[in-house]
Amino acid sequence: MSNAYFTIKRPENDAFRGYLPGSKERAELKEELARQSAEVVKIPLIIGGKEIYTEKTFRVTMPHDHGHVIAECSIAGEKELTMAVDAALAAKKAWEEMPWEHRSAIFLKAADMITGPYRKVLNASTMLGQSKTVFQAEIDIAELADFLRFGVWSAQEIFKDQPASIPGIWDRQDYRALDGFICAITPFNFTSIGGNLPTAPAIVGNVAVWKPSRTAVLSNYYYMKLLMDCGLPAGVINFVPSNGSDVAKYVISRKELAGFHFTGSTEVFQSVWKQIGENIASYRNYPRIVGETGGKDFIFAHKSAKVRPLAAALIRGSFEFQGQKCSACSRAFVPESIWPEVLSTMKEMMKEATMGDVQDFDTFLAAVIDKASFDRCKGYLDCAKQSPDCEIVIGGNCDDSKGWFVEPTVIVCKKPDYESMVNEIFGPIVSVYVYPDDELEKTLKICDEASPYALTGAVFAQDREAIVMMEKALLHAAGNFYINDKCTGAVVGQQPFGGARASGTNDKAGTALNMIRWMSPHCVKETFNPSEAIAYPYMSEK
Repeated sequence: MSNAYFTIKRPENDAFRGYLPGSKERAELKEELARQSAEVVKIPLIIGGKEIYTEKTFRVTMPHDHGHVIAECSIAGEKELTMAVDAALAAKKAWEEMPWEHRSAIFLKAADMITGPYRKVLNASTMLGQSKTVFQAEIDIAELADFLRFGVWSAQEIFKDQPASIPGIWDRQDYRALDGFICAITPFNFTSIGGNLPTAPAIVGNVAVWKPSRTAVLSNYYYMKLLMDCGLPAGVINFVPSNGSDVAKYVISRKELAGFHFTGSTEVFQSVWKQIGENIASYRNYPRIVGETGGKDFIFAHKSAKVRPLAAALIRGSFEFQGQKCSACSRAFVPESIWPEVLSTMKEMMKEATMGDVQDFDTFLAAVIDKASFDRCKGYLDCAKQSPDCEIVIGGNCDDSKGWFVEPTVIVCKKPDYESMVNEIFGPIVSVYVYPDDELEKTLKICDEASPYALTGAVFAQDREAIVMMEKALLHAAGNFYINDKCTGAVVGQQPFGGARASGTNDKAGTALNMIRWMSPHCVKETFNPSEAIAYPYMSEK
């Protein structure tokens, strides 16, 4: 129930640290990287506040040095997943009844710890475990703190929304947690998303079972420990690295499932939605389903576009974090008149795009997350090298001898429906279709219809009439739309993130649009002087 004092001001986004040569934060992070590189963390399950180690485990390695083990993690099976759901349900009543300001204090304290003493721990584990450069890790961890602060503030703003009352009657609305538990399945690519998906529902009184990604489990484990250190009661969030099939069988199937919070592949999200739909009569309530899935994000250029900003956006948007952002640019449409200059500019700029170990702070991009990702990228590159329908003009090579390294690659496609133009690859590969200048409207239609996704997109132009036309033509092609900027870089509270079509439910993480999905409104009417009559005035005789 909501009983907030409504005292929290709108948060400010956490400022990024620069980690410049000679800075204190750079030296501290380097020291933490060395410390974490030298140890193998034994990661348990955390169920009902207790650490549980299982016989079945998996190893966590650095993607850029896949022979280097940094953690060994326990795996939850049927027994442990059942325990996790039971522990969540056991914790529910006390957690939901805890005053809102006390629940909020836990997460606000956690945000301060993230931006304070835990910053280097989370940054280092994200860099080593997920192969993020120092800048990519920094913006990730800053976003995690933003999610917590804006989550608490957004909940407060929702609580303020109250119905109208008339004289003699008081109408009020409380916001309950959902009746049951939340299942959160989180991705490898953002520590912030991993932390936010179980936490956002918990802010408003829900309990959760959290399945983190195997390839982000180290940073996610440190975050879970941080929440406990900040006072999160046992059982409110249960940390259970596990197999997806087991979660479907032993968690999603439980009648008490109240919500599903997900970021990951479209295929997995659709399979869970189908499972819930086929078994809808078995649930106590209709589960809330919130998900952000795939993308085939685009940059679309007009002939009036400035070349250097366009080239920079293509490189940063496509290759930062190895193209493993849901928002990463993976297809581009560039007019014939400016393409030669765009390509030559990109080739010159790419000299600065160094690839290597994230512990080298001169690195621009590192390795893709695992062998499956490497093999998928290599498969597309091998096909492109053999196909008469495309040409690799930048990059195209792979090397898995030490790490899962895929060279940043630009493929020019003769057909706008070539496989790399329409399929999600999730690697440092961007496909470009060079269109005739006089076929702008036709090509905009292709961009809108060729892919089933609608997550992010950007247009580049100086001609304002062209910008208006392009924005209208691509209205439903992206949930996050950028004008003269790359299609990545959404910031909590500034560009709420999410897309539609096959990209998800567009519930905009970090905003009230998402938070309200985890609440169940409860309307109360109180009459101060209730009527003692049965008859109404119209029933009186003249």
